[in-house]
Order: sequence, then structure tokens, then C-alpha cells
Amino acid sequence: MIKIRKRLADTGFGVLALVVFAVAAFPVYWMVSTSFLPNNRIRGENLAFFPTPDVFTLDNYRTAMFNARAPFPPAVLNSISVTFLTLVIALVVGFVAALALTRFQFKGRRTFIVLILVVQMIPGEAMIISMYRIIDGWQLLNTIIGLTLVYAAGVLPFTIWTLRGFVNGVPKELEEAAMIDGCSPAGAFWRVTFPLLAPGLVATGVFAFIQAWNEFVTALVIMQRPDAMTLTLWLRTFLQATQATNWGAVMAGSVLIAIPAVVFFLIVQGRMTGGLVSGAVKG
Repeated sequence: MIKIRKRLADTGFGVLALVVFAVAAFPVYWMVSTSFLPNNRIRGENLAFFPTPDVFTLDNYRTAMFNARAPFPPAVLNSISVTFLTLVIALVVGFVAALALTRFQFKGRRTFIVLILVVQMIPGEAMIISMYRIIDGWQLLNTIIGLTLVYAAGVLPFTIWTLRGFVNGVPKELEEAAMIDGCSPAGAFWRVTFPLLAPGLVATGVFAFIQAWNEFVTALVIMQRPDAMTLTLWLRTFLQATQATNWGAVMAGSVLIAIPAVVFFLIVQGRMTGGLVSGAVKG
């Protein structure tokens, strides 16, 4: 009887998991499927749930990639540049700050930790005007550096706080044991401690990547020229007030934007899972 109940429970949880997966995956499937359909099959009575050979088309991708209002290649280059620089700055600065907060005792340490939490609680939209005036004063509007500085400042509080938990989870005695065996302090850190922190760096790097790749509001304020647009702003150019929305091109553009993110997650997903679990143990 107990085995039957356990089997029924496992079956029920399996069915529930499939339902949740279907609900989460259907919008992605609909986006990809719609990107291969002509506009007359996207809206109306003759909807198609998958592109059959008689309606399959690549015109939406041609329209998206050769958009006259905002070219696609500069938008890709801008997004990749901003995301990469934000990722590097967030990880390097956040890692060094997390080490300082964890391994060293100094005056104002607790105050700094509290300030990190306070800054994290402030909505980014509340600081848009201040950020705009600062970036404008530095003459960095419509530049990769200006947008990168804003993004890095936004993700650093979370990065520092999260990495602090990972560093806290690695006993300092490991480094001391390595130094007893003949390693220098720097060698003990890079050979013993740093490999254990790599999953944490990946987990926090994923957060920085998502923030920089998907952000829209700040980029809309700072990057105003067509040649300075990121991909999220580029996708907005298909929505026009005086014309009908080209939903096929919008879906094709969304697929193009999602591809780099999917590739990034496939590369880091193994270490990301370990990092998330490790960070939940001690911090």
C-alpha cells in the first residue's frame, strides 16, 4: 500500500512538472513558430500553431536583420560590448570587494555592508534622472562606456552581497594549510580558494548578464541615437504608431535576441547549478 501511494505521488508530481514545463515553454515555442509564419497567418481566423511547408517563410528574419529604421549589426555589437564590459567590471570589482569584506576587518565594514543592502532596495527607475545628468555631465551619452558604468553600478550591490556569501563559505584554514605545504599567500589563494569560488562567480555572472542583456528603460534614456541602440531598443523600432505592427518581424527579432542568451546559458549551466546550491548553504 505504501509503495502504491509513493508511486501515485511520483506520477502526480511528474504530471505536474510536465504541466509547469508546458506552460513555461509554450510562449517560447509560440515566438519561434510565429517567426516563420506570414503576417496573414499570425492574426485572424486562420491561425497556425506550427509553420507547415505551404506557409513557412524566412521573410520575417530578412525584415528584422535589414531593418531600415535601425540596423541589426550595430545593435548586436552594442549589446555584446555593454554586456561583456558589465560582466567583467561586476565580477572583478564585486569579487575584490567581497574578499575585503570577508577576509579583513576594517573600520566602517558593517556600515558598508548595510549600505549595500540599502542601495539594493532603491528602484533603478527612481535614479534615472540623476544617472542621466551624471552621464550627460561626463559627456558619455550614446556611448558604450556610459551605459556600461550605469549597468555596472546597478548590479554591483547584488554581486558584492552574493559573492560575500560564497567567500564566507570557503574556510580560511584551507589557505593556511596550503601555505604550510609551501605555497605563498597568493599561490594558496589562486590554487585552493579561487577554484572553489568559481561556481559562485558563474552564478553572479549570470545575474549581471541577464541585467545587462535584457535592460530597456535605462538604455532608452541614455542611448538615443539609432546607431547607439542596444538590441532591446532595436526591437522597439518595429512598433510604430502610424502603421500596423509587424508581429512576424517582432517575433523574428525576439528569436535573434534570445539566441546569444541561450548560448551563454548552455556554456555556464553546469557551474551555475553548483554555484546556486553552494551559495544557499552558507552566507
